[in-house]
Amino acid sequence: MTLQTIADRVGVSRMTVSNAFSRPDQLSPELRRRILDTAQDLGYAGPDPTARALAKGTTGTIGVLLTDSLRYAFTDLVAGGFLGAIAEELAPTGLAITLLSSASAGELIPARDVAMDGALVYSCDPTSPAVGWLQRRRLPLVFVDQAPVDGYACVNVADRRGAREAARLLLDLGHTRIAYATVGAHGPYGLIADHDVPTEGYASIQRRLGWNDELRPAGITPTVIRQPFERVDLIRADARELLSRPDRPTAVLCFSDVTALGVRQAAGDLGLRVPEDLSLVGFDDSPLATQVQPALTTIRQDVEEKGRKAAALLNAALRHSGETPHLLLPADLVVRGSTGPAPS
Repeated sequence: MTLQTIADRVGVSRMTVSNAFSRPDQLSPELRRRILDTAQDLGYAGPDPTARALAKGTTGTIGVLLTDSLRYAFTDLVAGGFLGAIAEELAPTGLAITLLSSASAGELIPARDVAMDGALVYSCDPTSPAVGWLQRRRLPLVFVDQAPVDGYACVNVADRRGAREAARLLLDLGHTRIAYATVGAHGPYGLIADHDVPTEGYASIQRRLGWNDELRPAGITPTVIRQPFERVDLIRADARELLSRPDRPTAVLCFSDVTALGVRQAAGDLGLRVPEDLSLVGFDDSPLATQVQPALTTIRQDVEEKGRKAAALLNAALRHSGETPHLLLPADLVVRGSTGPAPS
């Protein structure tokens, strides 16, 4: 079965049939439908994607480089909202999305070996070899939740400013025993001192800097609960240990709303009331924030806007616009029922 077979059946040129598959804007909707219907009747599925990519010099695919675990993209509400917004923004372009782990799998290194036209680098370790491979391939890139990189567009959230607002709220409520609950891709884990937390992950660093901006001048040295992404059960266990101490904190600043859930569960295990005995502040304002009771005080970031902006910037880079803006989206305090005055 060839394009010419279909062309003969419809009574058009071979190029017209080719355009029906690869350049639909060149045909009227009625003619394109006739051609596609004829192709279907004849059992023709369309030009071979590999051959078409070689002819065009493009793959029609963009990559999204994530952390070592791709599971995060399917289980985390914030990552899911971000990726959904990217898909929606790119839908009119016809571009497909490929999720890339920053880890290698035997001989396969996704960032080096997977065919793509460009990529979004999302919340990855900047020293990861995967980031270096994408740069060496000279692909159009947009960095998201990463330290700004010269020569590339990037999208970040005002994490540090938002974290300062969260810490200031707790100080204004009279809290002096404050802990952090955060996450990371690599250890150490458990209950650790703030100065032992590794400098890993742009958002994590910025949020901890914001908390410290307020707490250090107030003479407060926090204890840190730190566990891998997605391990709410481990955060819960650590928080239970921390909250069992005689000098337990009266408030906890959390890296995310999901992290706050782990601490909230630990408080419930110990019979502690929120906010009467323990105040909690999350980050993200994900759907989870209003599903728990009392509703969670948190820092709101517009995850969907972040995804739309990132996709639009990458689309522009694919068109070789030459623009490399550095966007900073707002992060705003949303006060709800999980915070209250420090207990006497």
